[in-house]
Amino acid sequence: MPDPRRALIVTSMRDEGPFILEWLAHHKAIGFTDFLVYSNDCADGTDAMLDRLAEMGEITHVPNPQKGKKTVQWQALSRAASHPLMQQVDWIYTTDVDEFLTIKTGAGHLADLFAARPEATGFALAWRMFGDNGIARFRDEPVTEQFSRCAPVGMVWPWRAVQFKCLYRNDGTYRKPGVHRPRDPRKGKEARSVWVDGSGNPLPTKVPGGSTLIPTFDDQYKLAQINHYALGSAENFLVKRMRGRPNHMHEPIDLAYWIDRNFNAVEDTSIARTAPLSAPILAELKADPVLAELHEKSVAWRQQQIRALLLDSDAFYLYARVQQAGSTEVLPQATQLLLFRQLMQMRHEVMRAKAAETR
Repeated sequence: MPDPRRALIVTSMRDEGPFILEWLAHHKAIGFTDFLVYSNDCADGTDAMLDRLAEMGEITHVPNPQKGKKTVQWQALSRAASHPLMQQVDWIYTTDVDEFLTIKTGAGHLADLFAARPEATGFALAWRMFGDNGIARFRDEPVTEQFSRCAPVGMVWPWRAVQFKCLYRNDGTYRKPGVHRPRDPRKGKEARSVWVDGSGNPLPTKVPGGSTLIPTFDDQYKLAQINHYALGSAENFLVKRMRGRPNHMHEPIDLAYWIDRNFNAVEDTSIARTAPLSAPILAELKADPVLAELHEKSVAWRQQQIRALLLDSDAFYLYARVQQAGSTEVLPQATQLLLFRQLMQMRHEVMRAKAAETR
């Protein structure tokens, strides 16, 4: 039987060296016990850092070289489905290194979240998009301290404002993890599941379809939220653009990507309550001389990439334009809802047309 004291994070990484230790310390502090990390095509030493963390017993690291047409993230998740760790833990959470789960109830621990809704077998936790905070330069400082401004409560547009990731009980209902939700439910089991959102509100017994929650202007973050630091500084964004997306590799990271995510409308420092718990863990990790040296090398690599990118015409103009664009405006709620409904209608029409073509 899975151990109820164990909660697993499944993730994939590429060239994320400067951010790994802060991310790991935070999630260990809030109660995650196991980390299954896949890496591919690393140039900054991320893979070496993960190897060292595995030697120290902090994580499990699995190389994930890209093969075939399937994206590296989906390849990692497919491999994770058969990994022995998946049979040894009680809770599973698939996330990325730019996402920090923030628990607002109790003392900010996973146990507090579970206690708040003991009947829940799954939590569909919404993203809260954190902007650039007006920071242009990349700095080797905690992401959670640099970027404290974000989207307000109650947004439905851009539609990413209602995207979510799932933390779910490993009770055999689902065979495979997914990017946003678990996949391949066993017959008859999903109907007995109990899903809630980040405020503990009940959801349909079946995990929400696609990657978005039902749009609402209510607060979806009362118990927990995912702080999504998708951009970082303007300089850091250039490196992200160069690296590309792990899931939608054909889609560009461009000015549109920035505008969809650069919200600085309100300040949210709720994650700071975890700092007294995560700081000692982070200090212990950095005290390892091998890990510390690898971290510094990854920072130097990123700084070198930034210098080179700022000498490239396309990258430089993107860097200038994201600063010209400023913070993204929060649209009136009526406009947000109209755009969301129009998007859903458009998608419905496209799917109906494709279905007609196959008949």
